[in-house]
Amino acid sequence: MKPQRSGLATVSIAVVLAGGALMSGQSVPNEPRRGSGSSVTGAFEGWFNNPDGNYRFLVGYMNRNQTQELDIPVGPNNKMEPGAIDRGQPTHFMPGRQWGMFVVEVPRNLGQQKITWTIVANGQTTSIPFYAHTDYEISPFVEAAVGNTPPVLSFDENGRSVQGPLLMTTERTTRLADALDVTVWVSDDVKFTSNSGVRPRNLTTPVGVTWTKYRGPGTVKFDKEKPEIQKLEGGKAAFSGKATTTVTFGQAGDYMLQVTANDFSGVGGGGFQCCWTTGLVKVSVTP
Repeated sequence: MKPQRSGLATVSIAVVLAGGALMSGQSVPNEPRRGSGSSVTGAFEGWFNNPDGNYRFLVGYMNRNQTQELDIPVGPNNKMEPGAIDRGQPTHFMPGRQWGMFVVEVPRNLGQQKITWTIVANGQTTSIPFYAHTDYEISPFVEAAVGNTPPVLSFDENGRSVQGPLLMTTERTTRLADALDVTVWVSDDVKFTSNSGVRPRNLTTPVGVTWTKYRGPGTVKFDKEKPEIQKLEGGKAAFSGKATTTVTFGQAGDYMLQVTANDFSGVGGGGFQCCWTTGLVKVSVTP
Protein backbone atom coordinates (compact mmCIF):
# COMPACT_ATOMS: atom_id res chain seq x y z
CA MET A 1 0.00 0.00 0.00
CA LYS A 2 1.33 3.39 -0.89
CA PRO A 3 1.83 5.96 1.87
CA GLN A 4 -0.83 8.65 2.06
CA ARG A 5 0.04 12.14 0.92
CA SER A 6 -0.94 15.21 2.86
CA GLY A 7 -3.73 17.53 1.79
CA LEU A 8 -1.21 20.34 1.36
CA ALA A 9 0.73 18.18 -1.07
CA THR A 10 -2.43 17.51 -3.07
CA VAL A 11 -3.19 21.20 -3.39
CA SER A 12 0.41 21.89 -4.33
CA ILE A 13 0.35 19.26 -7.07
CA ALA A 14 -2.80 20.80 -8.52
CA VAL A 15 -1.33 24.29 -8.38
CA VAL A 16 2.04 23.33 -9.84
CA LEU A 17 0.51 21.32 -12.67
CA ALA A 18 -2.03 24.01 -13.44
CA GLY A 19 0.71 26.60 -13.38
CA GLY A 20 2.82 24.51 -15.75
CA ALA A 21 -0.12 24.25 -18.14
CA LEU A 22 -0.59 28.00 -18.05
CA MET A 23 2.97 29.32 -18.16
CA SER A 24 2.12 31.65 -21.02
CA GLY A 25 -1.13 32.83 -19.46
CA GLN A 26 -2.14 34.65 -16.34
CA SER A 27 -0.78 33.59 -12.94
CA VAL A 28 -4.04 31.95 -11.90
CA PRO A 29 -2.78 29.49 -9.24
CA ASN A 30 -1.27 32.24 -7.07
CA GLU A 31 -4.08 34.77 -7.26
CA PRO A 32 -5.70 35.82 -3.97
CA ARG A 33 -9.21 34.62 -3.22
CA ARG A 34 -11.95 37.17 -3.83
CA GLY A 35 -15.69 37.24 -3.42
CA SER A 36 -16.17 36.74 -7.16
CA GLY A 37 -14.38 37.06 -10.48
CA SER A 38 -11.66 34.48 -9.80
CA SER A 39 -10.82 31.18 -11.47
CA VAL A 40 -11.70 27.53 -10.85
CA THR A 41 -8.94 24.92 -11.01
CA GLY A 42 -9.21 21.15 -11.04
CA ALA A 43 -7.37 19.27 -8.27
CA PHE A 44 -5.86 15.83 -8.82
CA GLU A 45 -6.08 13.95 -5.51
CA GLY A 46 -4.31 10.87 -6.90
CA TRP A 47 -5.12 7.54 -8.51
CA PHE A 48 -5.97 4.02 -7.34
CA ASN A 49 -6.47 0.58 -8.83
CA ASN A 50 -9.89 -0.64 -9.90
CA PRO A 51 -10.79 -4.30 -9.19
CA ASP A 52 -10.90 -4.98 -12.94
CA GLY A 53 -7.28 -3.85 -13.30
CA ASN A 54 -7.98 -0.39 -14.69
CA TYR A 55 -7.12 2.90 -12.98
CA ARG A 56 -9.34 5.50 -11.37
CA PHE A 57 -8.29 9.12 -10.98
CA LEU A 58 -9.79 10.87 -7.95
CA VAL A 59 -10.55 14.50 -8.77
CA GLY A 60 -11.78 17.60 -6.94
CA TYR A 61 -11.44 21.31 -7.58
CA MET A 62 -10.63 24.70 -6.10
CA ASN A 63 -13.08 27.55 -6.69
CA ARG A 64 -11.11 30.60 -5.60
CA ASN A 65 -14.26 32.67 -5.23
CA GLN A 66 -15.39 33.06 -1.64
CA THR A 67 -19.07 33.63 -2.45
CA GLN A 68 -19.58 33.06 -6.19
CA GLU A 69 -21.07 29.74 -7.24
CA LEU A 70 -20.60 29.01 -10.93
CA ASP A 71 -22.54 26.91 -13.44
CA ILE A 72 -20.32 25.83 -16.34
CA PRO A 73 -21.94 23.26 -18.68
CA VAL A 74 -19.90 20.47 -20.21
CA GLY A 75 -18.47 21.87 -23.43
CA PRO A 76 -15.64 24.19 -24.46
CA ASN A 77 -15.49 25.74 -20.98
CA ASN A 78 -15.65 22.48 -19.01
CA LYS A 79 -14.08 19.55 -20.82
CA MET A 80 -11.85 16.51 -20.52
CA GLU A 81 -9.29 15.68 -23.19
CA PRO A 82 -8.46 13.50 -25.07
CA GLY A 83 -11.53 11.41 -25.79
CA ALA A 84 -14.95 12.08 -24.31
CA ILE A 85 -15.19 15.62 -22.96
CA ASP A 86 -17.82 14.49 -20.43
CA ARG A 87 -16.22 12.21 -17.82
CA GLY A 88 -18.78 12.85 -15.09
CA GLN A 89 -17.27 16.11 -13.83
CA PRO A 90 -19.47 18.63 -12.01
CA THR A 91 -21.01 21.56 -13.84
CA HIS A 92 -21.87 23.46 -10.64
CA PHE A 93 -18.90 24.77 -8.68
CA MET A 94 -19.20 25.63 -5.01
CA PRO A 95 -16.84 28.16 -3.41
CA GLY A 96 -13.60 26.89 -1.91
CA ARG A 97 -11.76 23.58 -2.01
CA GLN A 98 -13.97 20.60 -2.88
CA TRP A 99 -12.18 17.31 -2.27
CA GLY A 100 -12.41 14.14 -4.36
CA MET A 101 -15.84 14.73 -5.87
CA PHE A 102 -15.65 12.23 -8.74
CA VAL A 103 -13.52 9.59 -10.38
CA VAL A 104 -12.35 9.20 -13.96
CA GLU A 105 -11.81 5.58 -14.97
CA VAL A 106 -9.11 4.88 -17.53
CA PRO A 107 -7.59 1.67 -18.95
CA ARG A 108 -4.37 0.42 -17.41
CA ASN A 109 -2.68 0.57 -20.80
CA LEU A 110 -3.06 4.35 -20.74
CA GLY A 111 0.48 4.38 -19.33
CA GLN A 112 1.79 7.87 -18.78
CA GLN A 113 -0.71 9.45 -21.15
CA LYS A 114 -2.47 12.33 -19.47
CA ILE A 115 -6.15 13.21 -19.18
CA THR A 116 -6.56 16.99 -18.94
CA TRP A 117 -9.46 18.88 -17.37
CA THR A 118 -9.90 22.42 -18.68
CA ILE A 119 -12.19 24.91 -16.93
CA VAL A 120 -12.96 28.44 -18.09
CA ALA A 121 -14.46 30.55 -15.29
CA ASN A 122 -14.84 34.33 -15.22
CA GLY A 123 -12.82 34.51 -18.43
CA GLN A 124 -9.85 32.67 -16.90
CA THR A 125 -8.67 29.32 -18.22
CA THR A 126 -7.01 26.60 -16.14
CA SER A 127 -5.95 23.12 -17.21
CA ILE A 128 -4.90 20.28 -14.91
CA PRO A 129 -3.52 16.93 -16.16
CA PHE A 130 -4.05 13.57 -14.46
CA TYR A 131 -1.86 10.52 -14.94
CA ALA A 132 -0.87 7.38 -13.09
CA HIS A 133 2.51 8.41 -11.70
CA THR A 134 3.65 6.14 -8.87
CA ASP A 135 4.10 9.12 -6.53
CA TYR A 136 0.38 9.92 -6.76
CA GLU A 137 -1.03 6.49 -5.89
CA ILE A 138 -3.50 6.69 -2.99
CA SER A 139 -5.67 4.40 -0.87
CA PRO A 140 -9.12 6.02 -0.45
CA PHE A 141 -10.73 2.90 1.08
CA VAL A 142 -8.52 2.37 4.12
CA GLU A 143 -6.00 4.49 6.02
CA ALA A 144 -3.14 2.18 6.94
CA ALA A 145 -2.03 3.69 10.25
CA VAL A 146 -5.23 2.99 12.18
CA GLY A 147 -7.26 0.94 9.70
CA ASN A 148 -9.82 3.71 9.29
CA THR A 149 -12.37 3.12 6.52
CA PRO A 150 -14.93 5.45 4.90
CA PRO A 151 -18.55 5.60 6.05
CA VAL A 152 -21.04 3.28 4.35
CA LEU A 153 -23.79 5.18 2.52
CA SER A 154 -27.17 3.99 1.22
CA PHE A 155 -30.27 5.63 -0.27
CA ASP A 156 -32.42 2.73 0.95
CA GLU A 157 -32.29 1.25 4.44
CA ASN A 158 -32.17 -2.27 3.03
CA GLY A 159 -30.78 -1.48 -0.41
CA ARG A 160 -27.36 -1.40 -2.00
CA SER A 161 -24.66 0.72 -0.44
CA VAL A 162 -21.33 2.31 -1.29
CA GLN A 163 -18.13 2.92 0.63
CA GLY A 164 -15.56 5.39 -0.67
CA PRO A 165 -15.61 8.18 -3.29
CA LEU A 166 -17.34 6.22 -6.05
CA LEU A 167 -20.56 8.24 -6.60
CA MET A 168 -23.16 5.50 -6.34
CA THR A 169 -26.32 6.84 -8.01
CA THR A 170 -30.05 6.64 -7.46
CA GLU A 171 -32.95 8.32 -9.24
CA ARG A 172 -35.92 10.39 -8.12
CA THR A 173 -38.78 12.24 -9.84
CA THR A 174 -40.64 15.28 -8.53
CA ARG A 175 -42.78 18.19 -9.71
CA LEU A 176 -41.50 21.73 -9.77
CA ALA A 177 -44.16 22.85 -7.31
CA ASP A 178 -43.28 20.09 -4.81
CA ALA A 179 -40.49 19.77 -2.27
CA LEU A 180 -38.51 16.53 -2.46
CA ASP A 181 -37.41 14.68 0.69
CA VAL A 182 -34.20 12.68 0.32
CA THR A 183 -33.01 10.33 3.07
CA VAL A 184 -29.63 8.62 3.40
CA TRP A 185 -28.54 5.87 5.77
CA VAL A 186 -24.95 5.88 7.01
CA SER A 187 -22.76 3.70 9.20
CA ASP A 188 -19.14 3.95 10.31
CA ASP A 189 -16.36 2.20 12.23
CA VAL A 190 -15.86 5.33 14.42
CA LYS A 191 -12.14 5.38 13.68
CA PHE A 192 -10.48 8.51 12.35
CA THR A 193 -7.33 9.71 10.66
CA SER A 194 -5.52 12.71 12.13
CA ASN A 195 -1.99 14.09 12.10
CA SER A 196 -2.41 15.10 15.74
CA GLY A 197 -4.28 12.01 16.95
CA VAL A 198 -6.92 14.30 18.47
CA ARG A 199 -10.53 13.63 17.56
CA PRO A 200 -11.98 16.64 15.70
CA ARG A 201 -14.77 18.63 17.30
CA ASN A 202 -16.59 19.67 14.13
CA LEU A 203 -18.79 16.56 14.08
CA THR A 204 -21.22 15.85 16.89
CA THR A 205 -21.68 12.31 15.54
CA PRO A 206 -19.10 10.01 13.92
CA VAL A 207 -20.55 10.80 10.48
CA GLY A 208 -21.66 14.07 8.90
CA VAL A 209 -23.32 14.43 5.49
CA THR A 210 -23.25 17.42 3.17
CA TRP A 211 -25.52 18.05 0.18
CA THR A 212 -24.58 20.15 -2.86
CA LYS A 213 -25.87 20.76 -6.34
CA TYR A 214 -23.70 18.85 -8.82
CA ARG A 215 -25.45 19.52 -12.14
CA GLY A 216 -28.70 21.11 -13.26
CA PRO A 217 -30.31 23.98 -15.16
CA GLY A 218 -31.74 25.97 -12.24
CA THR A 219 -31.23 26.85 -8.61
CA VAL A 220 -31.32 24.14 -5.94
CA LYS A 221 -32.16 24.85 -2.32
CA PHE A 222 -31.70 22.41 0.56
CA ASP A 223 -33.53 23.11 3.78
CA LYS A 224 -30.43 21.67 5.45
CA GLU A 225 -27.19 21.29 3.51
CA LYS A 226 -25.79 19.47 6.55
CA PRO A 227 -28.80 17.65 8.04
CA GLU A 228 -28.69 16.22 11.53
CA ILE A 229 -27.85 12.53 11.78
CA GLN A 230 -30.43 10.54 13.72
CA LYS A 231 -28.70 7.68 15.51
CA LEU A 232 -30.19 4.23 14.93
CA GLU A 233 -29.91 1.42 17.43
CA GLY A 234 -29.24 -2.22 16.72
CA GLY A 235 -26.96 -1.85 13.71
CA LYS A 236 -23.96 -4.09 13.10
CA ALA A 237 -21.56 -1.14 12.73
CA ALA A 238 -20.11 0.88 15.61
CA PHE A 239 -22.39 3.73 14.53
CA SER A 240 -25.50 3.78 12.33
CA GLY A 241 -27.81 6.65 11.53
CA LYS A 242 -29.97 8.37 8.96
CA ALA A 243 -30.47 11.93 7.76
CA THR A 244 -33.13 13.66 5.65
CA THR A 245 -32.98 16.87 3.70
CA THR A 246 -35.72 18.61 1.71
CA VAL A 247 -34.92 19.98 -1.74
CA THR A 248 -36.67 22.55 -3.95
CA PHE A 249 -35.80 23.43 -7.55
CA GLY A 250 -35.87 26.73 -9.42
CA GLN A 251 -36.97 25.31 -12.77
CA ALA A 252 -37.90 22.06 -14.46
CA GLY A 253 -35.19 19.83 -15.91
CA ASP A 254 -32.68 17.12 -15.04
CA TYR A 255 -30.50 17.58 -11.97
CA MET A 256 -27.77 15.77 -10.07
CA LEU A 257 -27.39 16.24 -6.32
CA GLN A 258 -24.27 15.07 -4.55
CA VAL A 259 -24.06 13.86 -0.97
CA THR A 260 -20.73 13.43 0.80
CA ALA A 261 -20.41 11.47 4.03
CA ASN A 262 -17.37 12.38 6.13
CA ASP A 263 -16.21 10.54 9.22
CA PHE A 264 -14.34 12.06 12.17
CA SER A 265 -11.35 12.63 9.85
CA GLY A 266 -13.26 15.58 8.39
CA VAL A 267 -13.36 17.22 4.98
CA GLY A 268 -10.71 15.80 2.67
CA GLY A 269 -10.02 13.04 5.17
CA GLY A 270 -7.77 15.33 7.17
CA GLY A 271 -5.53 15.53 4.10
CA PHE A 272 -4.99 11.76 3.82
CA GLN A 273 -7.27 11.07 0.79
CA CYS A 274 -9.32 8.80 3.08
CA CYS A 275 -11.98 8.48 4.43
CA TRP A 276 -15.15 9.85 2.83
CA THR A 277 -17.97 8.46 0.68
CA THR A 278 -19.96 10.06 -2.15
CA GLY A 279 -23.38 9.45 -3.66
CA LEU A 280 -25.37 11.05 -6.46
CA VAL A 281 -29.12 11.55 -6.80
CA LYS A 282 -30.40 12.10 -10.33
CA VAL A 283 -33.63 14.06 -10.13
CA SER A 284 -36.08 14.60 -12.99
CA VAL A 285 -38.11 17.73 -12.21
CA THR A 286 -41.29 18.01 -14.27
CA PRO A 287 -43.26 21.26 -14.76
